[in-house]
Order: sequence, then C-alpha cells, then structure tokens
Amino acid sequence: MNILATLQDRFRQAFEGWIEDYEPLVELVRPGQNPKFCDYQANCAMPMKQQLGQPPREIAAEIVKRLEIEDICEPPEIAGPGFINLRLKESWLAEQLVAAGQDERVGVPTTETPQTVIIDYSSPNVAKPMHVGHIRSTVIGDSLYRIRKFLGHNVISDNHIGDWGTQFGMIIYGYRHFVDQEAFAKSPVEELGRLYQWVRKIMDYQALEKELPDLQAKTEQAQVAWQKWQEEHPESDKPTEKKAAKKWKQERKAAEQGVTNFGVATKEASAKYSKLKESANLIQAAEAHPNIAQKTLEETAKLHAGDAENKRFWEEFLPPCIAAIEEVYERLDVTFDHTLGESFYHDRLPQVVEDLKTKGIAKPTEGAIGVFLPEQDIPFLIQKKDGAFLYATTDLATIQYRQEQWQPDQVLYVVDHRQSQHFELLFATAKKWGYDETDFRHVSFGTVLGDDGRPFKTRAGDAVGLEGLLDEAVRRARGVVDELMVKKKEEGEEVFPESELQEIAETVGIAAVKYADLSQSRSSDYVFSYDKMVATKGNTATYMQYSYARCSSILRKSGETIDWQIEPSEMTCQDPNERQLAIKLLQFPEVLNLVLVDDRPNLLTAYLFELAKLVSAFYEACPVLKADTEAERKRRLLLCDLVARVLKTGLGLLGISVVKRM
Repeated sequence: MNILATLQDRFRQAFEGWIEDYEPLVELVRPGQNPKFCDYQANCAMPMKQQLGQPPREIAAEIVKRLEIEDICEPPEIAGPGFINLRLKESWLAEQLVAAGQDERVGVPTTETPQTVIIDYSSPNVAKPMHVGHIRSTVIGDSLYRIRKFLGHNVISDNHIGDWGTQFGMIIYGYRHFVDQEAFAKSPVEELGRLYQWVRKIMDYQALEKELPDLQAKTEQAQVAWQKWQEEHPESDKPTEKKAAKKWKQERKAAEQGVTNFGVATKEASAKYSKLKESANLIQAAEAHPNIAQKTLEETAKLHAGDAENKRFWEEFLPPCIAAIEEVYERLDVTFDHTLGESFYHDRLPQVVEDLKTKGIAKPTEGAIGVFLPEQDIPFLIQKKDGAFLYATTDLATIQYRQEQWQPDQVLYVVDHRQSQHFELLFATAKKWGYDETDFRHVSFGTVLGDDGRPFKTRAGDAVGLEGLLDEAVRRARGVVDELMVKKKEEGEEVFPESELQEIAETVGIAAVKYADLSQSRSSDYVFSYDKMVATKGNTATYMQYSYARCSSILRKSGETIDWQIEPSEMTCQDPNERQLAIKLLQFPEVLNLVLVDDRPNLLTAYLFELAKLVSAFYEACPVLKADTEAERKRRLLLCDLVARVLKTGLGLLGISVVKRM
C-alpha cells in the first residue's frame, strides 16, 4: 500500500469535474512535517485562491466536503490560512501494518504500468585499473537498476565498456617498446597499467614542452593588456552613469581575468613539467620516441583497420583486463545483464554515418561529418577528416542496436556531469534520427573530492585505485569491529570468532564505501572520508547495519517464532513512538517511487536513516523483551521484525548487505 499515492488519488477524485489542471494541486499532498499536528498535509487551497476567487479557508472547506477518505483518515482539520491536516485512523494503520508484515515485499506493490528501461552505467576503460572515479557511476546505476526491478519494471543493465579506444593504441605502442616480459607474465594487468601510465607521461611531457612557451607568452600578453587597460582607464575616470559604469566593470574584469586564467594555467603546467623533468628515464624516453601521441593514434587506427598483429595484441590483452574488472564487481556485488563494449559496435559505424547523411541529418563540415542541431553553436561530429569515427558515432550505433533488440521506453546514462553537452547533442540527434518516442536521460553526478577540495587522488597525484580503496575501507571497518568486540568483552558478552569478524569487516567496509556515495545528492561533489564512512553514528552504512543487527538480536533473544497471522486489533499502536515508527515503515513504498522521479538514491538513504533514528527512540521509550504485557511484547516484536525486513530490503536495493550481529 502506497499511502501517499492513495491519498493523492482521493484528492484527484475530489478535484475532478470541479478544477481544471489539478495535477499540480494533487502533488501538494505530502507527508506532514510535525507528527503532533498531522500525518499528511494538503497545501492546495492557497494556490486555488486566484482561480476560484475565494478565501483559502473556504476553498479548503469545500475540498474537505468533496473528499472521501473516512475509511483511511480521521475527519480532516483545516489549519492556518487553509492547510488541510490529515491523521490516519488507528484501525486502518493497524490493518496496513499487518498486511505489510504478511507480505514478502513488506507492503511494496509492483507498478501497474511496467516499462522497459535500459541503464548504462560503470563503463570503465578496460585497459586501465578501475579508480575511485568509477564508484559513483557503478553504485548509482546499480541501485537504480535494483529499485526499478523491484518495482516491477523490465530493466536491462548494459556495461558499455571502453575496449576499443585510444588507450589500446597507447598500450600497444608501450608493449612494443617498453614491456617488461617477466612482469607481464607474472601480472598482465599490472604491467599493462604501467605501460599505459608510462606512455601517458611521455605524451604529457612532450605536450607540455610545446605548450608551456605558448602559455607563458599568453600570460605575458595578458599582463601587458591588463597594465595598458589600467593606464587607459584610471579609477578616476570611472563613469558615473549606471549603464556605462557596468560596462566599465565588465571590461576591467575581463582584462584582469585574462591575467588570472593564464597565470593559473601556466603555474600548473610549469609545476607538472618540472615534476616530469625530475625523471631522467622519462626525458630519455621522450627524446627516443618523438611525437609519441601521433604514433599511438596510428596504432589505434591500425587496430580498427584490422591489422593482424595489433588485433592479436588486443585479443591477448582483453581477457585479463576484463577479469580484473570482474573481480572488483564481484566484491561490490554488482552484475550486468550485458557487457557490450565499443568493439561490439565497430562494424556498425560506417552505416550509421551513411544513414545520417542519406537522411540529410549529417553534412560535411570542414572535411569532417557532423550533425547540425537547432540552437547549437557547434556541430555534433560523427566522423573526423581522416575518416576516423568518434565516441558520438559509437553512442549512436549503440542507440540503434538497443532499439532493435529491446525497444526501450527509457534509457538512462549514469555518467558524470562533464559529459552533459555530449548527451544533450546525442539525444537531440537520436530523436532527429527517428528515436523520438524513447525517453533518454543523462543521470549526471558530481566529483569525489579529497580534503583539499580537488578530485580524490593519492599523494603521488594519481587517481586512487578502486581495489585499494576497498581494501582500506575494510581495514578501517575491522578497526571499528574490533573496538565493538572490546566493549562486548568488558561487558561480559560473547566475542565473535575471527572468521566472522573478518566477514563482518568486509561487509561493513564495502557497504561503507557504497553508502557514503549513495547518501550524497548525486548532482553534488562530495569529500571522501574513510573516518566518516565507517562511523557508528550518523547517516552511515555502519549505523544502518548496526540498527539491523540490533533488531535481529532482539528477535533472536526473544526465542519466539514471528507469526503475522494476527488480527489487526493486536497491532493497534498504543505509544506515540510506536505510531511514528509504524507510519515510517508504511512510507517505504512511496519513498521508492519518489527516488525514480529524478533518479536520486539519496532519498532512500535519507529514509533509512530516519527510520533507524525512530527505531532508536522506540527502543528508549518502549521496552520490547521487558514489555509490561504479553500483548505489548508481541506487538513490539512484530514491529522489530518489520523494521529489520524494511532495513534489509532498503539496503539491498542500494546493493548493500547486512550482518545479523555486530
């Protein structure tokens, strides 16, 4: 039972035949902010004032008159300027609790309008180790997949891995010239990663060697221009007329900003160049391999053209790289229905370009081929001057394939916010191409930051490897678990065996990383902190798992078999803490639906945290095992059972496992 949806539907019925365009008003029926006054509240009377020309309280009275909710709520109350306060009937609340308790899905109905949804997420480049930057796409996409699947949609997950791009040209060139065969035989992925990094450093060194003088010259030019502007526009000549003064300030800011921008760019480039120059081996390699960036592109082109040796290298490199990625996914408990990389679509690319040209959608532009879209300053390039295809071409081929295979109603791309313009152009092109009935969405997200406010990296400046990040989280979780064991020992309680302690640490550590990410608004950057994520207090996975373990412990210590085959009257809440907890439990279905409105898993983590806090308050006010009466004990045990099941289900939908004791 979705309480909010049910109440909104009753308001919808009240508005029908009376109010036009009432859906925005229906959305103003929401959970109440203060349980002392109401469980739900409707704030729709005030916006209706202009349309009906009546005082809001009179409108609210008319709404209440038309409203048929006596089976669910006590008589509605009108408060303030026209708020309609709704309080659920105790008998109805008890009926819903029993229904949820008897339901394996804890009261969550499946959708009446299932859709076919494709979710494209994670998508690492297979020739490089996964790093912290991959965590957001992976866990956000996985949670959206799980939630939609649970609600009854036909969901297809597709890991669009980068297995055909320029990184392979870099690795092939590195393998030809710099490979350590003994290291490759021992650990192919580690050696390929080293080769990629080495070629990348040589490329960066050569690029900076060319770019730095130009940057320095532009910085000097900007400084001269700024000095000249100041001389020609002294502060004493600043115009007083408002419009002219505004223009004067804008020009001053532009001149000054040029110095700042070029200065920062020059400083960062100089620091990076100086760091690279510290390696004599790097300088020697750069001199021995001039123009390495172009040569890696040539290796990539040879691979795409079917060169036998490069194809053999690719076929040798790919399996161990994919196996390494699968190990990380297994640890994260993430699976995919399909893993179709860029290479899968390679044969489709020429036809995609030809079809777009034939339909007049794509046209030549300075030797390349691009799609020109309304209100876009630049074309969406799908083929370079040299005939090479781009990511855009592959993405269009992917859309075409998915439409042929699955006819999706919706396709979600869980990719960071820096790709926003790409997806805006991609979706517009796809719709122009004929796929205008599919709902394409870019589920963008912010960056994982370190304490310095910059993208989270190691002290050496490299992106943090995802495997190492998980190892560290588990290590710290083990420290927390060991502290809990010390407390148990001091209190004379049982200390868990070593095998169980390590299993708990692994579960808690992995959960901590995933929950820390999912609890953030996906559109925001967030600062990564090991200490915060494994904390036993606050909105953390550790706190959630502890709440679940505590419920499980109470149920275990009771020694009773949980049986929901009871009369609703036995579940009538007697204490305000019981009642608040019961309502929060029954709000689980509406929260899951709310998550999908804008694909924000943090709404589910917020709900689970609120539930856990209410459980804590419930324990303090309402003894369970030492309840005053048998009826009270039974009711509270059943509430504990439902809490445990909702927590386990909710965390499971986030891809997070639970432990029965901590």
